[in-house]
Amino acid sequence: MSDISSIERRKLERLFCMSSGYVLNFSDRTFGEFFDEHTRFDIDADTYRERGTSKANRLRCFWSIEANHVVGKIIEAMILYGQSESCLFNELGLTDECWKIAKRLLLDTPVAELDALTATVDERDFETVAQHIREAIEKNQPEAALDRLHTFVIKYVRTLCEMRGIEVNRDKALHSIFGEYVKRLRDAGHLESLMTERIIKSSISVLEAFNDVRNNKSLAHDNPILNYEESLLIFNHVASSIRFIKSLETKIKYDLQPVTTMDADLPF
Repeated sequence: MSDISSIERRKLERLFCMSSGYVLNFSDRTFGEFFDEHTRFDIDADTYRERGTSKANRLRCFWSIEANHVVGKIIEAMILYGQSESCLFNELGLTDECWKIAKRLLLDTPVAELDALTATVDERDFETVAQHIREAIEKNQPEAALDRLHTFVIKYVRTLCEMRGIEVNRDKALHSIFGEYVKRLRDAGHLESLMTERIIKSSISVLEAFNDVRNNKSLAHDNPILNYEESLLIFNHVASSIRFIKSLETKIKYDLQPVTTMDADLPF
């Protein structure tokens, strides 16, 4: 559940004009569509009707039940919507105070580098896997998406290797092709410290062990799934590694861009 204080709750309720049971200018239909778009949660579900069926009561229930980062996400989205529709309660400084509440809640995410787990190529399967992963994390259920995380990593590493001309086929294990990728980075001088190289190399053995988790402790097969704490550790380690590699690849791409200079013969 979220840890919104009673003072914060009153500020949010004033900003979203909830005293009459409504929320901003939402109808029941647009309210449900908004939650589906921004959280994939069904705000019409019985779970959120324990305090009543009005939109305001369902939102209050949502705040009480769901995790901080999910609540922060919907508050942030509602503030942006309210600003675009000019339907927030007009009280000096209230919007800024509620924005800070949203940002505080968003910091409490179970996977710090969740934004790194997005598809890197325009491929429907890749996008679908990434979306399922994000939904599981937003519901704080990392153990339920370990098999999808494994699929995501395979697709991501294969994409990296194809970009660098490394042969990729289904006979090559995930840790093997990732090892070739790290070697290419090292040989090209893209890793500036020995420590960074060792950290990335350690990920090779981690990925090798990931096969066992996927096959024996995930929903990929009829297995008892891994416990929450270890699942969260795996998610955070993988997401952190992918974030670093994405940042590194962006830097490499930028460094390789030709530098354009002004023609010296121009008469000014």
